[in-house]
Amino acid sequence: MTNQPRLLSRSQLAAVVAGNALEFYDFLIFGFFAIQIGETFFPSKDATGSLLLTLATFGVGFLTRPLGGAVIGRLGDRIGRKPGMLLSFGLMGLSIVGLALTPSYASIGVAAPMLVVFFRLLQGFALGGEVGPNTAFLLEAAPVERRGLYVSLQFATQNAATFFAGTVGLVLATSLAPADLSAWGWRAAMLLGASVVPVALAIRRHLPETLERQTSTRLSRPSLAQIGLAVATLLAWASVTIATYVLITINLYATHTLGLSSAQGFGAVIIGGGVGMIVNLIGGRLSDKWGRKPPMIAAYSLLCVVGVPCFMAMAQLRTAGVLYAAVALMSFLLALGLPAIMAQMGESLPVNIRSGGIGVIYAVAIAVFGGTTSFIVTWLTAVTGSPLAPAFYMCVALAVGVLSMLVLRETAPVRTSR
Repeated sequence: MTNQPRLLSRSQLAAVVAGNALEFYDFLIFGFFAIQIGETFFPSKDATGSLLLTLATFGVGFLTRPLGGAVIGRLGDRIGRKPGMLLSFGLMGLSIVGLALTPSYASIGVAAPMLVVFFRLLQGFALGGEVGPNTAFLLEAAPVERRGLYVSLQFATQNAATFFAGTVGLVLATSLAPADLSAWGWRAAMLLGASVVPVALAIRRHLPETLERQTSTRLSRPSLAQIGLAVATLLAWASVTIATYVLITINLYATHTLGLSSAQGFGAVIIGGGVGMIVNLIGGRLSDKWGRKPPMIAAYSLLCVVGVPCFMAMAQLRTAGVLYAAVALMSFLLALGLPAIMAQMGESLPVNIRSGGIGVIYAVAIAVFGGTTSFIVTWLTAVTGSPLAPAFYMCVALAVGVLSMLVLRETAPVRTSR
């Protein structure tokens, strides 16, 4: 038997979920200023070639995520959730600051892109290792009847970071000259996000350890049933990841495909983030009251149904109002189911493999599907000539995901105790 978890203060909860917030903030800032970053580290007479090298460098960070999920996640199962969270967040801060302060190609030559690649690999490793100990800690520190709500804070802060990143991107893009954006604007945006790292690390050092309350920390081999659960969970997460990355890159779709302005594209990102950070909390609370499966299955079934009509309306009308309304609706449905699926995954795994299991499943889904979504939808749009290509890709993935969710078992205490 374990004691009732000690309630965490607001500052402690904020420190726990800061890693996920910083992940999305950095992802968006890098994407917003990919052209300027390319000019800094990959100068070329061919602007497209410079941009592609920048995007490829960004993509290498996804390669080390599964490794980070396995190594730091296992650390969280062996010696504690808190050491895993401290290590991953410390490495994350080091990599972001290192990238922001790396001298340009004009200053140090080929060493500049080499350093950028190194920091991206280190950052991917840290991000892959963050979610396992983090989610395990939240589940184990939360009162049983509020696990979904606690887990929802991860996604609410991700969307808050999306909202903030969109605002920062809009302000910098409209207030700085192009030369200033390339010289220091994007660096300032990255360092602004990294400024939370020292404070969050200091608070994390004083968190209670949740693993020590368990009767055993011995790792065991997963059973065939657990492997089957992992596959179904991975498919479910793959579908959600694809939908997430379609929506968080909606500014690129708005500008490149719909021909809208950069300001309107940033506006869509801000609206999606604002809707998401509110609805995530609602989704977490609903999963505590109704169970994990009803919110996730209902939300993603509806998103699968409305995805194509939303993109069709955006493609045909091509106005900011329609873009904002479609993004708000799709972001609402996406955010509603995320806390439930994360809580279900954590509750399904035994305590002694929970941190590592969450870390690996989530990191593989992000690396394989999140890291390729932008490329695939861009390629599909170019090959088919259809602005609906992202919607079809997202909806097919969601259909597979919903079928996988149907076979997952219900884990919410409110339902399993009946």
